[in-house]
This record gives sequence, C-alpha cells and structure tokens, in this order.
Amino acid sequence: MNIDEKGNSLSKVIVMKILEIEREEKRRKERDKLSTYNKEKVHKKQVEFHKCKKKNRWVFGGNRSGKTECGAVEAIYIARGIHPYRENRKNVFGWVVSVSREVQRDVAQKKILHYLNPDWIEDVIMSSGRKDSPENGVIDQLIIKNALGGTSVIGFKSCDQGREKFQGSSLDFVWFDEEPPKDIYDECKMRVLDRNGDIFGTMTPLKGLTYVYDEIFLNKYNSKEVWYEFMEWGDNPYLDEREVKQLSESMSTDSLDARRYGKFRAETGLVYTEFDETVHVIEPFTVPKEWYSNLSIDPGLNNPLSCHWYAVDFDDNIYVIDEHYQAGNDIEYHAKVIKDKCKKWGWHTDSKGRINALIDSAANQRTLASLKSVSELFYDHNILVNTSVNKDLFSGIARVKECFKKNKIFIFKNCVNLIRELKGYWWGKEDTPIKRDDHALDELRYFIMSRPKSEPIKKELSMIQKDKERLARRLRKNGGR
Repeated sequence: MNIDEKGNSLSKVIVMKILEIEREEKRRKERDKLSTYNKEKVHKKQVEFHKCKKKNRWVFGGNRSGKTECGAVEAIYIARGIHPYRENRKNVFGWVVSVSREVQRDVAQKKILHYLNPDWIEDVIMSSGRKDSPENGVIDQLIIKNALGGTSVIGFKSCDQGREKFQGSSLDFVWFDEEPPKDIYDECKMRVLDRNGDIFGTMTPLKGLTYVYDEIFLNKYNSKEVWYEFMEWGDNPYLDEREVKQLSESMSTDSLDARRYGKFRAETGLVYTEFDETVHVIEPFTVPKEWYSNLSIDPGLNNPLSCHWYAVDFDDNIYVIDEHYQAGNDIEYHAKVIKDKCKKWGWHTDSKGRINALIDSAANQRTLASLKSVSELFYDHNILVNTSVNKDLFSGIARVKECFKKNKIFIFKNCVNLIRELKGYWWGKEDTPIKRDDHALDELRYFIMSRPKSEPIKKELSMIQKDKERLARRLRKNGGR
C-alpha cells in the first residue's frame, strides 16, 4: 500500500469514527429529552417554579399552559438527584397522584416517561399491562438510578383508590397532577412530614372555591411554605399566537378564565353549545368517492365500539356519513361489520385490499385476557389502525367547537349515536366533561385533530368533478332525491 492509499484509508477511518460519534450523540439526545427542557425556548414561569424553595408549591394554569411539564420534570429532578436549584438526595421515594388510573396513564405517566431517559430506569412494576410497553399500561412504580449512587422510586397513585391507599409510607415528595380530594391531600401532607419532603401541585382550578382556594391561593393559615403561580397559554413559548387566538375564539369568556388563565371559577352546561341539529344534521346523499377520507374508531373495550366514516369535500367541509356503534361483540364481529359497510360505500383500500382507520392508542394495550392487542386483532382482519392520534381532550374539544361554529361539519341523520352524544355531552361539577356516552365523540376528536389546521388550498376542479359537486349540492337541497 503506497502513502496515498494509507492516507485515504486513514481518512476513511476518521470519517467513520466521526459519523459514529455523531450518531451516538443524536441517539443520546433523542433518549434524553430532559437535556433539552427549557433550553431552546425558555418557559420563564416553569423556571420560577423549579427555583422556588418553598415546601408547598402550586401552579394554577389553563390546559396546555405548560403546568404538567414542570410537575413531571420536578419529580424526575428530585428522584434522579439532579435538581439544579435544590440540595439533592439519594434513595428518594415519591408519589405522583392523578385523579384516576386512566388519567395517570394518559397524562402524568406519559410526561414522566417522556422526560425519563430509559437508561436511568432499573425496573418497572406494572399495575396492569406489560412492563416492556409501560406507556400502554398503568405503572405502579418506576425504579430509577439516582445520580448520587442510590436508587429512587417514583410510585403512582390515583385518587379513586381512596384515602386508605395513601397511608403508611414516608415520602420525599408528592406531585398532585390536578386537584385531589381534601382527605387525600391531608394524608399526603403527613407522608412527607418526617422526611421534610415537598408537596407540589399542577392543576386547572375547575372545582370552584375549594380548600385549595382557601389554603393555597388565600393562604388563610399564613404558612411561610405556601407558594403559587398562575400560568396561561401566552406563557407557553411553544404555542404560537395563531393557535392561542384559535383556542380563545372557540370558548366563552367564562370558560377562558379557567381554561386559559387558570382562575378559580366553575362552569356547567352543554359542552358543544355550537352544535345546531337543524343546521349540522343533514339528509344522506350520494358522496363522491373523491371526498372519502378516513375511518375513526373508539374501541370501547368494555363499552360500545364506535366507528364513523368521514368524508371531506374540496372546501374542507367534513361529512360524517355512516356509523357502527355496538357493544357486546368481539373484534372479529366488529371488523366484519366495518368491512361490509366499506364494501357498500366502495371505500378505498391499499394495494392488498386493507382498510385504514384511526383508533385510540389504548388499543395497543395487551391484557391478561388476550395474547394480542385490539390493534393486532384488527390487523389480523385486514384493518390497519393508526394509534398515533392526538388525545388532548381540551384542544380536541376546541377544534370540534370551532368546526360547528364555522359550519364546517355536517352529520348524516343516520348517525344517531353521534348525534345523541353531542346533544347530551355535559360539563361536570369538576368542569371536565362527564365521562358517559362519549365514545363517538372521542373518535370524532381523533379525526378532526388529524386534520391540518391551516386553511385549505383551493383546488382547480376538473369538469367531471365540478359536475359531481353540482349534483351533490342538488341532491342535498332535494333531500337526497
């Protein structure tokens, strides 16, 4: 080998090493989301929360204000022993407390797993689901490597377990994701007492003037350890002005006080006040195949399975044209009904004759009752379900309300279950929608949240398409005749 060949060979080795290092750095950055927290964009109020040395800290904020993010990161900071503004400990034990197991899985647990580098996790103890897929199940405890050499535990609790499940342990911290009942709050204060631990809460104050209003906001006992901060959409650097404006315009003034600014007040009444049955429910008509868009499914699991067929015209108007809504049958049965309806419509399929659909991410979860998840079972029956749906409840509600407000969505009158749910969807006492008869509404949100927010680009239609548009309008005007 001559000198030039040796030089070229050495250069190739160096380049390969550099590329390998860059790949490793990229891999570590992707796994370590905590390293990017408040780096590129700084949420000033999140930083103030982390800097505060008080023992009882609360963030009152609207949905998507960034409050849950700082709660999750604070829990990881303490458990990992890497808090940038506090004296760190090893062998930390703390709790994350949610309103229910379902909310735990979809909110607090999801945020913890997002910021917790998998390399830091020694073990996962599940309450339900599989430990090799913790994001799809309900976690009981995360065993975490502490940077000071010890081992920390983050335990997950839900308020629906009752106060008795909160007794006995000595804790370094408790994070309340949303407001807990008074008896559970008092019990958790006892849990951190002997270890001089911390309580912090992140919540949208939707229950009215409760004990949190008295003890934290008013600080009626004049405790030197109580601190609070309000966060609103404008404080979140990741929400652009257009999105804030869009969300604000879709809500009433009273609703904005709680959901944007985190103010203490309550709201009751129908959720979708913009829905007008005389406007948004229409007679079925022959839908051009060019409008066919997607199916959306709420698997129901122990409840009715809800599936609707969605079409979108060239002006970006959404049409809900058919539904399947039934309980008490297996996936094989539901898949057959869905495929039969698709055949009736002449619905589009992929090159292998398979149907595409959106579905709740809970469909990925496997249980002891089945070796396969709902997603896998649908796949076996040639229905390819996409579980990457946006499940943000309040953003989804805002988008649906906007569609009704602007008359951009129309529902065929044969979709009786969706119409019924829209008419009976109420805000509860806690100013969250009452979790009852909302299966069709969930998958309606999934579909609408899958649509782009930008204004549609007007397409130049062919003569055939223009004729179809005219025919469709005529059929609608004449009641489908």
